[in-house]
Amino acid sequence: MRLLLDTQCWLWMQVSPDRFSAPALELLQHPESELVLSAASSWEIAIKHAIGRLRLPIPPEEYVPSRMERSGVTALAIEHSHALQVASLPLHHRDPFDRLLIAQAQLEKLPILTADRQLEPYEVEIRWAG
Repeated sequence: MRLLLDTQCWLWMQVSPDRFSAPALELLQHPESELVLSAASSWEIAIKHAIGRLRLPIPPEEYVPSRMERSGVTALAIEHSHALQVASLPLHHRDPFDRLLIAQAQLEKLPILTADRQLEPYEVEIRWAG
């Protein structure tokens, strides 16, 4: 199963895997799970690091690729269709990064692993992290 990781969940995987529920950990560790990280998450991490809202042990341009490789996470590019899908989403959530993740999950038919309850009203399969 391919599973899109919310940015927060990907960061938890790196430093706080104990924050996941047992079912979420099982899903993350299942040998048939393909974990996917959107370029939107890299963008979010880079911005938050640049404005001082996210501390990392090394610059994000090193941190993200090295941790993705170490954990076997697959990259998901942002396509024009993903960006344009955002316009059709109801305004349940105003965070542009999360809205783009929802659009990608919808178009790529991927469940999303998240702890963000604001994503619940969207028409997308959600797997809860906590």
